[in-house]
Amino acid sequence: MAEDHTHASHPAIAARLKRAEGHLRRVIGMIEEGRPCVDLATQLHAVERAVAEAKRALIHDHIDHCLTGEGTHDLAEIKALTKLL
Repeated sequence: MAEDHTHASHPAIAARLKRAEGHLRRVIGMIEEGRPCVDLATQLHAVERAVAEAKRALIHDHIDHCLTGEGTHDLAEIKALTKLL
């Protein structure tokens, strides 16, 4: 049986990503409306930050989970994850 990779933080991270997804859809609409490029770039920057923060939260939570002994992960996995920060 595969190990369950669900952490307590996952629902909040999923909610954050769903908000970013909606925001990205709005940016696409803005492009289709012909909105100014500076507005588009500003909104895309916000989407990038939201996704980066979700990734950071996921990785930090996973590392915390590993270090508290709740998971069975090796140092190589933790090193690989930190490279993604």
